[in-house]
This record gives sequence, C-alpha cells and structure tokens, in this order.
Amino acid sequence: MGKPEFDDIYMNLAVDLARRSHCVKAQVGAVLTRDTRIISIGYNGPPSGTHNCDEEWPETGCARDSKGSCSLALHAEENAIIYAVRNGVSLEGTTLYTTLSPCLSCARLIYSSGVRKMIYKHSYAAYKGLPLDEGIEFLRKFGVDVFQYN
Repeated sequence: MGKPEFDDIYMNLAVDLARRSHCVKAQVGAVLTRDTRIISIGYNGPPSGTHNCDEEWPETGCARDSKGSCSLALHAEENAIIYAVRNGVSLEGTTLYTTLSPCLSCARLIYSSGVRKMIYKHSYAAYKGLPLDEGIEFLRKFGVDVFQYN
C-alpha cells in the first residue's frame, strides 16, 4: 500500500474538521499548511464563547443577515487565519485546503494574509446557485494558484 499524498491527507482533515461545525446549513473545514506542516485549522461556526447554532436553533440555525447568510458564523477560512494570526504565525507563502471554495470576502482575506496556493473540494457558486465563483476568480486574478481537488 502506497503512502498517501499530502493533498489527500490535508483535504481529508478538512473534511473531518467540517464535521465539527455547529452550523445547521453547511459544514466547512479548512487547513493551512506550509511545506508539509499544518500551521492552523478551522471550521465554520459562531465565534468561540457565543452560540452553538445547532444547539440553540436546531431547526433553523441562527438569524440570517440581509444577504441570507448566517449572521453569527465565521467561515472556516476565517477561523483558520484568525487562529494563526492570534498566535503570531506568518501566513506568507502558505497553502489553504478547504471543503468549499471561498466567498469573495474570504478570498480578499486569504489573499491579504499571504496565502499563495488554495485547493478546494466543492464550489461555493454551485452550493449557492451562483453563476460564478467570485472568490476563485479574485484569487486567480491576483496570482494565487487555485485548484479544485479531485
């Protein structure tokens, strides 16, 4: 039996992390790496110490904002980036693995934080019924290498 590729290991971890999410609408996981080392992880959900949507609002989830998105949730990418930054970890030149491609807002954060490669499993546009993955287009436009995992 051959050794698994790092892409497979990191994407499998992102999938497992997604299962930790308290969101009742979508479960997303993220893993930030540098070379062959994990430097941060995250999954989507409300900020630590606030609410667990699946426990407080198991049928509906948290209230929606004006765009129909969760009003409390941090996205998996945001949580992974925030955790790294809070712990003084530079993200310059890192690779981000996510189970869902980023929204435009997260794409701006990903680019600005120094991530230079992104691998995603599923399309955010397909999930939301949108014609275009704006986050992916933004990242590619500004030189981030983006690949869909298969």
